[in-house]
Amino acid sequence: MSEAQATMVGTIPVEERDRLDLDRLTAWMEAHVEGFAGPLAYAKFAGGQSNPTYRLDTPTTSYVLRRKPFGPLLPSAHAVDREYRVIAGLHPTGFPVPRPYGLCEDDSVVGSAFYIMEMVEGRTIWDGAMPDLTPSARRAHYDAMVDTLAALHNLDHVAAGLESYGKPGNYFERQVARWTKQYRASETEHMPDVERLIKWLPATLPEQTRTSVVHGDYRVDNMIFAPDAPRVIAVLDWELSTLGDPLADFSYLLMNWVTEPEGRSGVKGLDGPESGIPTIAEVTERYCAATGRDGVPQLEWYFAYNLFRLTGIVQGIKKRIVDGTASSAQAAKTAERVPGLAAAAWSFAKQAGAKD
Repeated sequence: MSEAQATMVGTIPVEERDRLDLDRLTAWMEAHVEGFAGPLAYAKFAGGQSNPTYRLDTPTTSYVLRRKPFGPLLPSAHAVDREYRVIAGLHPTGFPVPRPYGLCEDDSVVGSAFYIMEMVEGRTIWDGAMPDLTPSARRAHYDAMVDTLAALHNLDHVAAGLESYGKPGNYFERQVARWTKQYRASETEHMPDVERLIKWLPATLPEQTRTSVVHGDYRVDNMIFAPDAPRVIAVLDWELSTLGDPLADFSYLLMNWVTEPEGRSGVKGLDGPESGIPTIAEVTERYCAATGRDGVPQLEWYFAYNLFRLTGIVQGIKKRIVDGTASSAQAAKTAERVPGLAAAAWSFAKQAGAKD
């Protein structure tokens, strides 16, 4: 079992600060969740540093509740209402997401906004190396990940009622501005690499040629595979989703191939026929064939952007530790990564032509 699996899998006893009012929650579910019948028991999932996530059990059915953290929050972060909206839009299309049951924006029920969705039973793979699988099975699981991402990017977001899910204009321009703002709001120390990126990224934005639903955090441990087949049955954690440039998602997935194996999604040096993990070239060819592209432009800019964005996300976790609102014991270890992420982002920026 990987370290991530050991610390993130399963449920844990609910600490006092994370407790829910079961009487109020039961009453709300009786009024809003079709087929609900108590009594209700609950536990908190070990993973999930951003939006606390709970397993709810009744005698006949299991559900998942995701809520905003309690306490002061950054503007636009932890938007469970947006998560719910995209799941509710995608579910009727047949794209693999859990069934949505209801959104509650009344803080008086459990203390913050939350939504209820189906509990999807299957396999979660925490380690991109997939050490328990054969080479052919690894290949099949990676193919399924790529095909599912292509299906998301091919989906008609207007027909799914998501035409206003993001703003018009260049996605990367908006995202660089957003993560710069989020970084500034959670800044705890001066970091020269981040300052360089904040200047360089807006001046070198790539042209956007397509718009689709973008997941925003598409990686192996944010999906559930079928119990007995290399098939994605649910994509989870839509907190960072929006309408945007599908190359943001695709290049984020490709980051796994330039990330050292750390028991999570990194598979640098592990690809090839011996392991069964496809190469970047093979993944790109499969994705382009599925989405009708003739190739992907130079990746170094996208890698620099993705790492800058990750720097902003992890800096937010670090700030919540300082403020005492971080949701996971894993958060402190994650926060230590900020300088390394910023350095890696600037390294790719230099490969893309940036000057110190």
